[in-house]
Amino acid sequence: MPAAKKKSAAKGVTPAQFKKIALSFPETSEKLSYGSPAIFVAKKFFTRHRKTDNSLVFIVADIPTRDMMLELDPKTYFITDHYKDYPSVLVRMERITPEELKMMLERRWRQIAPKKLVKAVDEKAVEAPKAVKTKVVKKRHQKIR
Repeated sequence: MPAAKKKSAAKGVTPAQFKKIALSFPETSEKLSYGSPAIFVAKKFFTRHRKTDNSLVFIVADIPTRDMMLELDPKTYFITDHYKDYPSVLVRMERITPEELKMMLERRWRQIAPKKLVKAVDEKAVEAPKAVKTKVVKKRHQKIR
């Protein structure tokens, strides 16, 4: 009997999913950038949806990183003449999953968010499992009594 295949997530992110995921990061907000709605972290550009070609604008570390992405997966990543001199890549929304989008945005959010905010988020994430564990222990003590 053949092994069961792991079901892969369906590709494609809707504009509503994009907005929900992008705005889920701390201190993000939607503002206009050159006349188009964009997402910012504090006062820094984070990302935006391009309606003209249903793509997302992502800022990457540098132009060599962008070029590598373009070479590795040209069906997903591309640029227009406007972006050729910037460390930015356009991502076709129909080619990524919501999980991939969240991972890409988290990486970028960590780069541009205020350092104190990143530290606070990391500390809260470490404390969260401790809080859950404490609640479980308290419940066990209550049942014993």
